[in-house]
This record gives sequence, C-alpha cells and structure tokens, in this order.
Amino acid sequence: MMREIGKHIDPTTGIINTDEFKIIYIAPMKSLVQEMVANFSKRLSNYNIKVGELTGDHQLSTEQIIQTQIIVCTPEKWDVITRKGGERSYTQIVRLIIFDEIHLLHDERGPILECLVARMIRSIETTQEDIRLVGLSATLPNYEDVATFLRVDLKKGLFYFDNSFRPVPLEQQYIGITEKKAVKRFQLMNELLYEKTLEHAGRNQLLIFVHSRKETGKTARALRDMCLENDTLGM
Repeated sequence: MMREIGKHIDPTTGIINTDEFKIIYIAPMKSLVQEMVANFSKRLSNYNIKVGELTGDHQLSTEQIIQTQIIVCTPEKWDVITRKGGERSYTQIVRLIIFDEIHLLHDERGPILECLVARMIRSIETTQEDIRLVGLSATLPNYEDVATFLRVDLKKGLFYFDNSFRPVPLEQQYIGITEKKAVKRFQLMNELLYEKTLEHAGRNQLLIFVHSRKETGKTARALRDMCLENDTLGM
C-alpha cells in the first residue's frame, strides 16, 4: 500500500495527490473488514488518507467513495460495483487490489472471487490500465497455481514465506491418513486432532486451522462431542 501511495506524492510539495488513485482491499468477513478499516485508519491518519468500509451493514454513497482512497470491502460488494460497469469516475483510478484470504477460491464463495479476478484482468487487458493484483494467504498449498491465475510472474512477483521467516521456531509433524471413505476419514482426522489437543490442553495455546468456515463448525462440534463423551471438557 505504501509503495502505491508513494507513487502519488508531489515531489515539489511532498503532498499526496489523493485524487489520483484508489486501493481496494477485499476481505471475506465483515469482522475482518472492520478490523482492517480500524488498522489502516490509525496507521494512515497522518497522511490524510481516508479509509472506508463497504459491506452489507455499512454503505458508502458515490460521493463518499470518490472521497475515499482505500476501500475495504467484502467480495460481494465489490462484485456489485464492478458488475454494474456504468460508474467509471472512481473505478478507473483503482491502482491496487488486494485479495485477503485468497485460498477461499476453494470455498463456496470462490466463484465470486474468480469472477472478480477475471473481470479485473479483462479490464486491465482492455484498457491497458496499470492495476496491480495481490493475493494474500497463510494457508495456501498450491500458491503457484493461484499466482498463475492472477497473471503473476512466478520469478518476480511470487513470494513464499516458509518457516525460516518465523521469529519463533515451529515444529512440524505430519500424520498420513489412508482412509478413502470421506465420512470415516473425517472421523479419523477428528480423533487424531482430539488426541493432539489433549496433549497441549491446559499447558499451551492451541490454534486449529481448517479449510472453510463450514469445516470450522463441524470440527469444533466433533471435538466438543468427544470431550463430553470422555469427560475431558474441563481440561
């Protein structure tokens, strides 16, 4: 973001030309949108950069959008804006689009993200406008495939940060599961997860990653049920 903002600083006065650009930050959840709005607003307040929230609960008028340099929104809201195609006064000065949690391409909302990326790429190819697309994810095994989808130069524009970048070392253990039936495989995974959870319960903080919001609920309920069954809920 700062790199893009820096391109629009007047070399003579040092003033940022806020009418020349817009940055779109797309986050999957309203809570994350609100968090990023607060974060960016705090960090950029000294630069006269306005940050706006655009979700189902929070609307912006056309005038407010024009006066805002960074718009943080959900995929659905930006999809509506870009699908209309009639209003170009502010969309034509978009210079950077950031897709947070880009691994949700695999989620049920993935088609919306695919449409957004395809629409932006088509717009770039048609208008020859200089728009940068950035995808962010902490859990993306096939990052090269997604980078190719975003038309990223794999040698220059793809950045993969492995465990060597962590300030605190992380020990990894891989457990293979050969069960092919989906229901039994899910049950076996939860049983292994339960055992690993008990090893750290009450001693260390525990963070469990799954691939979707739906799986989050299913996994949490499975852990709860096993704790109730084995009388270990209070551990």
